[in-house]
Amino acid sequence: MSEVEAPRAVKLAFWTLTSMVVGSMVGAGVFSLPARFAQETGVAGALISWAVAGTGMLMLAFVFQNLANRRPDLDAGVYAYAKAGFGEYPGFFSAFGYWASACVGNVTYWVLIMSTAGALVPALGEGDTVLAIVLSSAGLWGFFLLIKQGVKEAAAINRVVTVAKLIPICVFVLLSLFVFDPGVFAANFGGADYAGSLFDQVRSTMLVTVFVFLGVEGASVYSRHAKRRADVGRATVTGFLSVFAVFASVTIVSYGVMPMEEIAELRQPSMAGVLEAAVGTWGMVFVSIGLVVSVLGAYLAWTLMAAEVLFVAAKDKDMPRFLGRATKADVPVPALVLTTALSQLVLVVTYFSDDAFNFALDLTSALTLIPFLLAALFAVKVAAGRDGRAVRGGRPEMTVAVLAVVYTAFLLFAAGLKFVLVSFIIYAPATILFVMARREQGRRLFSPWEAVLLAVSVAGAVVGVVALAAGWLTI
Repeated sequence: MSEVEAPRAVKLAFWTLTSMVVGSMVGAGVFSLPARFAQETGVAGALISWAVAGTGMLMLAFVFQNLANRRPDLDAGVYAYAKAGFGEYPGFFSAFGYWASACVGNVTYWVLIMSTAGALVPALGEGDTVLAIVLSSAGLWGFFLLIKQGVKEAAAINRVVTVAKLIPICVFVLLSLFVFDPGVFAANFGGADYAGSLFDQVRSTMLVTVFVFLGVEGASVYSRHAKRRADVGRATVTGFLSVFAVFASVTIVSYGVMPMEEIAELRQPSMAGVLEAAVGTWGMVFVSIGLVVSVLGAYLAWTLMAAEVLFVAAKDKDMPRFLGRATKADVPVPALVLTTALSQLVLVVTYFSDDAFNFALDLTSALTLIPFLLAALFAVKVAAGRDGRAVRGGRPEMTVAVLAVVYTAFLLFAAGLKFVLVSFIIYAPATILFVMARREQGRRLFSPWEAVLLAVSVAGAVVGVVALAAGWLTI
């Protein structure tokens, strides 16, 4: 996936597309927004949630823009920033967490596809039946074979799919505005009785906003392919502003079509149910087709990016060297195999979940919080001139970095103990890969500081396992 010679405007457009779509949860997450928001909040809470999430994620987008410009020597974005700022083991955790979140996010795609098909084939349920998991597994490994043929070919398919998926989203917003009922919208404003206080409504929607915004850092992950790092940074911010407008519109207009209690009960993809209520059956079919096209393209993109993170980490000797191997077609096959295998494992786990889609969605978001927090903290160090370089940033740069840290810390609070512990269950065993890499280099396994971090992650994982086994926590 290399950048060809082209005028600067074309290059910037390429990186904007990469930032907006290569990590593009807009491909799937946006189709689930109406029901997920209606399950948690009314119009007032949704507006506040988008204001908080929009501001916070914009700060993170600016962080990635600033870091791309200030530290052009660092490749692979999120992972490289954590390593440069806090050492190899935190960098490893950041790389693994970001990679794992992509793998879990991929599972939501297949759940959505099978849930969509389940409207016609009841045996597929809401994407969490045995038949659905078997068919999803076939899709997982089918795409593995496709991507194995070459990154360039897979990326070309994704660019075509990107255009196709935006059409049903835009049509949905326009048609919903056409049938918009101010009375229904007003009745949904304060939220239903089950939604709780306004603060609880806002807090409960934070993880879903993280999920749909994943991808604003996409261009930085592929930054080793860029000739101008400034284009990567500008693309990150441009991509964010583009998808923010889409996300907020899809959510808010839905509240003017149906009572929120009815929206909350819709099967996923709930956008199809809302449009069916607005214009009839053809609306549901139209959105459902758009979702399938969108999800397949987004799955392709996320798989590529996940493998890229493992590949670069292995090249930097923070992962076992076998993950740094690539074919002549520039495909990191071992990293791709591991990516597909983890998605397969999580797909099986969803069978035991009470709500497969929401569980995978929330876990995807929770796994990204540590990598994002470390990147924001590194931005503070860079702005303060404490990253090993003498140049300090200005006050605006420091303000942006601090706000990004505060926002990400709030997300950890909003995620709650459940997903923090489940994240530890995934993080702790990953240390095996770190140990393998250290042994290959004949190095000391852990420094005192790294040993403390290991102990914390293992303790969190043990508590999480015990809590799940005892029924204190459920998935």
